Amino acid sequence: MMDMLKDAAAFASACREELTGNILPFWLKHGWDREHGGVYTCLDRDGTLMDPTKSVWFQGRFAYVLSYACNVLGSSDEWLAAAKSTIDFFERHCFDARGRMYFEVAADGTPLRMRRYVFSECFAAIALAEYAKAAGDGAAAERAVDLFRRIQGFMRDPSMMPPKYEPAFAAQGHSLTMILINVATVLKQVSSAPELDMQIDESIDRLLRHFLHPEFKCVLETVGPNGEFIDTIAGRTINPGHAIETSWFLMDVARARGDNALLSEALKILDWSWDWGWDADMGGGIISFRDCRNFPPQCYEQDMKFWWPQCEAVIANLTAYKATGEDRYLAHFRQAAEWAWNHLKDPLHPEWFGYLHRDGTVAQPAKGNLFKGPFHIPRMLVRCAGGDAARSSAEA
Repeated sequence: MMDMLKDAAAFASACREELTGNILPFWLKHGWDREHGGVYTCLDRDGTLMDPTKSVWFQGRFAYVLSYACNVLGSSDEWLAAAKSTIDFFERHCFDARGRMYFEVAADGTPLRMRRYVFSECFAAIALAEYAKAAGDGAAAERAVDLFRRIQGFMRDPSMMPPKYEPAFAAQGHSLTMILINVATVLKQVSSAPELDMQIDESIDRLLRHFLHPEFKCVLETVGPNGEFIDTIAGRTINPGHAIETSWFLMDVARARGDNALLSEALKILDWSWDWGWDADMGGGIISFRDCRNFPPQCYEQDMKFWWPQCEAVIANLTAYKATGEDRYLAHFRQAAEWAWNHLKDPLHPEWFGYLHRDGTVAQPAKGNLFKGPFHIPRMLVRCAGGDAARSSAEA
C-alpha cells in the first residue's frame, strides 16, 4: 500500500480499479433492485440480503454516486440505468403528500418510517443534480432546485421539522449547517439559482461564527442559538469525522471562489479535527467522538472507528495538499489512506467493512445496513481516482 501511495498516478489508478472492479459491481449485483427499482443496503458480508427494508437516504446516495462516477470517470450505460432506476423509485414512492421524504420504505416502496430530519431530501437533491449533469437531463436539474427550495422551507416550518428538544433547551446542530454547503455546491453544477450561493454564504457564516470554538480548538456538534457553549455532554461533543468533512466542503467553495481567507479557515478546521480524531495511541484511524473538555464521551460507539470518517480524512487531506503543497497534509493523506485500505478492505469478499473496534479489528462484517451503504467509500474512490490524486504532485 505504501508503494502505491508514493506515486499519485498509481494511487489514482488503484482507486479507479477498486471502484470499478469491486465496490460498484458489488452494489449493482446484490443491491440494485431490478424488480421494484432502487437499492437494498442491508447486505451481509458476501452480499446476501439480510433485510428488504430500504433506506431512503441511500436511494439518493446511490443515484448520486453512480452519476458522480459517470461525470468524473466517464459515462457507463449500466451506472446511468441504475441511477435512473433509483431516482424513479424515490420520486414515485418516497415522498409523502406534504413533500417530505420518508426514512425507511419497504421493498415495493410502502412507507415505513418518517424522521424529523431532511437528510433524505438533501441526498435526493444531489442525486437529481448529479444525474442531470451525467444524462444531460434539464428537467432533473429543475427538480433538484425545486427540492432544494422545499428543504429550505421545511427548515423554517416547525410543523415540518419539529424541534429536537423542549423549549428549555435551545440549541442548533452542526449537521444540517454543514451538509447544505455541499448540497448547494453540487446543485451549482447545473443551476445558477441565487438561493444556492445564498445558502452557502449563510451556512459558512453560521459555521464560522457559531460552531468553531477556538477555546477548545474544535468544531462542536451542538451549540446555543447564537453559538453559545453548552457545558453538557451533548454540548461538549466533538465528531471529528463530521468536522473533517466540513473542512473539505469549505475547501471546495474556497477553490471555486478563489477565497484564500475561507481556505485558511477550512485548513484550521482540518488541523484541529485531525488532532482530536487521529488515534495515534492505538495505531491510527479517526475515532468517533471526543469531549472538548476531555470527559468520557457518552455515546456507546465513542471509541469505535467507522468507515466514513476514514474516507473524509483521505479526501480532506488530499484536498488540503493540493491546495497548499504542504508536506504535513501529504503525510496525513498517506496515513489516512493506508489505514483505511489496510483495515476496511475485506480480503475475502467485495466491498469494505464499516464498523471497527478501536484497535482496528472488525466489530461486525456486514457490508451494509440502513446507515452504511454505497456512498462514503465510492465517493472517496471517485474523488481520488478522478484526478485529485494525480494532480496533487504526490510523487514528492
